[in-house]
Amino acid sequence: MKHTAKAKTPGRRGASSALLVLAGMFFLAGMSRLGLGVAEVIAAENTPIAAETTTAAQVNPADPGDLFQSLRAREARLQQMEDNLTQRAQDLQQAEAEIRQQIEQLALAEQRLLQTVALTESSAEDDVARLTTVYEHMKPQQAAELFSQMDVQFAAGFFARLRPDFAGAVMAALDPVTAYAISAVMAGRNANTPRE
Repeated sequence: MKHTAKAKTPGRRGASSALLVLAGMFFLAGMSRLGLGVAEVIAAENTPIAAETTTAAQVNPADPGDLFQSLRAREARLQQMEDNLTQRAQDLQQAEAEIRQQIEQLALAEQRLLQTVALTESSAEDDVARLTTVYEHMKPQQAAELFSQMDVQFAAGFFARLRPDFAGAVMAALDPVTAYAISAVMAGRNANTPRE
């Protein structure tokens, strides 16, 4: 009975040892496959980060410490890229705000300029209307002497504003050549205007 028990004990120990060795081999094989797979994924990427990643010769796939350090370095680079992109986005937002403010200032300046131009045109129109009234209060002969000294284009502009009866009297008092030139300018001003 004792002999039978002693014979069974070494067999159990051998089987247990074999199972432990086999389990250890499977464990090591799995770890090395895991290490190799992660290293291959890191090396296979076509990004600037992959180019900077430690080469397979420097990282021992079976050593979790090397793999961990490599992943930490990659994480640090990714964080740096993210920080750079965030800073760039903030810079773009600030530039956009500055451009928007400049556009608003330009719009205000344009509005002020348009108001100034309108005021200037209104003042000029008032001055021309006032001067036309002054000419109409002259005698036709006196007005004709003034108009004969003016540029033909300038004189034609005033003739277009004068009362028709007064304009006719001044035209009659002008030199015929000057009167013809002023009439030609007045007639030709709207010659190219499209008619419906």
